[in-house]
Amino acid sequence: MRRVYFTPGPSALYYTADHHIKYAIKHGITSISHRSKTFQDIFKEAESNLKILLALPDNYQLVFTNSATEIWEKMTDAFISNQSLHMVNGAFSKKFYTVAKNLGKKANIIESPWGELPDFNIDNKSYDLIGVTHNETSTGVKTPLKSIYSLRKSNPEALIAIDAVSSLPVLNLDYTKVDTVYASVQKAFGLPAGLGVWLVNDRAEEKALKMKEDGLLRDTFHNVLSLIDQARKYQTPSTPNILGIYLFSQVVKDMIDRGLKQIRNDSVYKSAIMYNMLDQHDILQPFVNDKSLRSETIIVVDSGSRTKDLINFLSDYKMEVGNGYGKMKDKQVRIANFPTHSKEQFELLVDLIDKFE
Repeated sequence: MRRVYFTPGPSALYYTADHHIKYAIKHGITSISHRSKTFQDIFKEAESNLKILLALPDNYQLVFTNSATEIWEKMTDAFISNQSLHMVNGAFSKKFYTVAKNLGKKANIIESPWGELPDFNIDNKSYDLIGVTHNETSTGVKTPLKSIYSLRKSNPEALIAIDAVSSLPVLNLDYTKVDTVYASVQKAFGLPAGLGVWLVNDRAEEKALKMKEDGLLRDTFHNVLSLIDQARKYQTPSTPNILGIYLFSQVVKDMIDRGLKQIRNDSVYKSAIMYNMLDQHDILQPFVNDKSLRSETIIVVDSGSRTKDLINFLSDYKMEVGNGYGKMKDKQVRIANFPTHSKEQFELLVDLIDKFE
């Protein structure tokens, strides 16, 4: 049996990725120029496939970065002229706040304890951008879509930026109610690390253009306007992760063939059997108490002093799970439930954890 990675990212490769990697090497895709028509065709297909998979509106532009992390800095530069608001309920949502603050913006924060959700009742109407992490990878908290959608009503002028790093493409989002969404491929897309996926709509682009007009946008080589300008020609400002973009395009196409509805239904089923077992376990329990906030894609387990024992126990069966994050590293286990993880693999994992004592 091959070792199965339920780690929260990098995680198990999508089950077709191996085939696409071999094809890319055999046919020289790893060696093509990023200024070639072949690369333009790869980029164009990637964008087309993603728009089909996610049913993206036409006013969204896909751009690629080296990671999702760097997008925090690019958004701060391009979209925040004065102040931002950050809904923080874990380590990654707080990092975006910290980036904006360190870059000299008036970064505001509404923060909840780990495992809970911040208060989305916002009175201030003067924010340029509101940052929300849909799926907090450090805590396993899922922000309800109704909370995200409420921001457009309460702050119609603000750009709504969604961190979907560990939930896209499982996330079923109404893209007309947000402005920019970003993710990394090494999680739910099931690909090697090294590629960020950034969706930017026309409202966000207009904000960046206004920032440039007012002399507030740094003229960096990879700012969002440069990325968009090149992406419209199916190119990038500098040499990108060509193999990563090719693999992304092919795996997204495979997900289209599989059906996103089926992928989402499978995610709900797998997370349900895991949470049901944990709710009845003698030693372990879900970290997130509110069932409406429990993530389908990142399941965080309170394992206390038995954390190392649980990880080693599962590893003996070639099942790899992740440690807790940051301050919870030695007290929790994080389990990824991504589209590449089959129902059979997940059922076996659930059975093993159920037997742990």
